[in-house]
Amino acid sequence: MHDLTILLLLPVMGAVSIALVPAQHDKIIRKLALLASFAALLYSWSLLYSFDTTTAQLQFYETTVWNTRLGTSYSLGIDGISLPMVLMATLLSLISILASASIKNHRKGYYLLVLLLESAMLGVFMAQDWSLFYVFWELTLIPLFFLIDHWGGEKRHTAALNFVLYTMGGSVFMLISILVLFDSTPEHSFAMSDMMARARELPHNTQVLLFLGFLIGFGVKMPIFPLHGWLPLAHVEAPSPISILLSGVLLKMGSYGLIRAATTLPEAIISLQNLLATLAMFSLIYGGLLAWRQSDLKKMIAYSSVSHMGVVLLGIATLNIVGLTGAVLQMVAHGFVAAATFLLIGLLYERTHTRDINHYCSLVRVNPRFAFFTTMAFIAAVGMPGTAGFVAEFHALIGGYERWGWIVVILSLGVLISAAYAIRTIGRLFTGPVQCQIQQITDLRKTEMLAASVLTAGFLFIGFFPAPILNIMSASLNELSNVFAVRF
Repeated sequence: MHDLTILLLLPVMGAVSIALVPAQHDKIIRKLALLASFAALLYSWSLLYSFDTTTAQLQFYETTVWNTRLGTSYSLGIDGISLPMVLMATLLSLISILASASIKNHRKGYYLLVLLLESAMLGVFMAQDWSLFYVFWELTLIPLFFLIDHWGGEKRHTAALNFVLYTMGGSVFMLISILVLFDSTPEHSFAMSDMMARARELPHNTQVLLFLGFLIGFGVKMPIFPLHGWLPLAHVEAPSPISILLSGVLLKMGSYGLIRAATTLPEAIISLQNLLATLAMFSLIYGGLLAWRQSDLKKMIAYSSVSHMGVVLLGIATLNIVGLTGAVLQMVAHGFVAAATFLLIGLLYERTHTRDINHYCSLVRVNPRFAFFTTMAFIAAVGMPGTAGFVAEFHALIGGYERWGWIVVILSLGVLISAAYAIRTIGRLFTGPVQCQIQQITDLRKTEMLAASVLTAGFLFIGFFPAPILNIMSASLNELSNVFAVRF
């Protein structure tokens, strides 16, 4: 069995094991979920030892033709763009399961669905066949729908339905683009490499229309304005451990897919470059302003995700090596930061049953560990020097300046807005009288400290030592930027 297939099956085997255990054995079920997710984490990170950072070629590639007539195949592979996403998906899945100790009802179904969701997410990042990619893309909807609908908040049914309808609606446009590309290849193959070769021979207007289909499908999941309507409600109503995956990994599926679509249709994205930049700038400001207005901490983080993913879209739109590096780095940085903030706010909500920022006065006096890690997460969200966000946004800013000049000063405005609501939140943690309900809050426990420490160490390590992750990405991003450079 090949390396990536084993990685794909590890969470599935954990889910099967859980299905065989009687529902009343809660502790065994949780341990099996942790074991399966930890095994996937170790296995994925072990791939680093065999990964060649000097080449942009697919590695650990495996393919098996399923149906010659339909052109479908089981094809998996990773490169310098997908490997960081795979590593982050396995890490955040384990963090999510660690943070799920508060789930008390129907634990068997909950952990089973989380592991199936992890496998589907990994499939999206590793698939090298558009039909397989689409199958994994849609498979993520099933566990997420039930996780939000069954274990979410008061408006969970509406949130789950909105999420599915938005995503499926966008997927229709993506599917149409995939089918048209399939029809355009003489081999009638869904293989990404075959479609890439033939798509560039299509008429320019056809390429633009196809890319717009991909943009809608992937833009819903990122999300970008005005396709973000599902995000705030889904984040607020989803269980906090699921919000970690929703914001930390699921949003990155959209930007990752957009990069793959840009590789397939380079002339189209060059034509739509200014449109993408405009959408990115609008998402930056719009998401930041809405986050600034929120007193509900989960809504604040949800809207800030729209702003941060605007940085990703801007980096992609630059089509140069610096901007693309910033885009992929921001995907990783936001994964760590969003996971940390949702983890900590979720744990606070479990203890206080409120997410109102005004209810957390002088938290530092009675819960110093909560205050420290929450402050670090919000500092990282601003993109302060020494954090992963700074490295990512700096690359996006330089890449944008190379392409559009001083107009990218709007990115700096977005950072200032982020700083405004981050400072306000940090201020509430440190100032004001100690309220009675705050005095009764238990500080972070050992497993919670472990999860928060790992995420904090992640965005600090990348902030101070970005070279390792840049080495992983550099060859693939160089090849990608060269695809666009020869067409300018």
